Amino acid sequence: MGENATQDKQPKVSFSEGVKAEFKKISWPDKKTLGKQAVAVTAVSVVLGCIIAVIDMVIQYGVNFLTM
Repeated sequence: MGENATQDKQPKVSFSEGVKAEFKKISWPDKKTLGKQAVAVTAVSVVLGCIIAVIDMVIQYGVNFLTM
């Protein structure tokens, strides 16, 4: 079984040729879609940042209340 495994291997392709082949497979979004997605990611990041900040302040207030 070990002998057959070495005979069935494909010839090695250089790294850069493999990268070029993979980049050809990518379907890139158009500018309009990319812009919408960028805005959505930024908005979600800001909202989550605000939620985390509020949770942090509440926890900090609770710890300070318990330790005083």
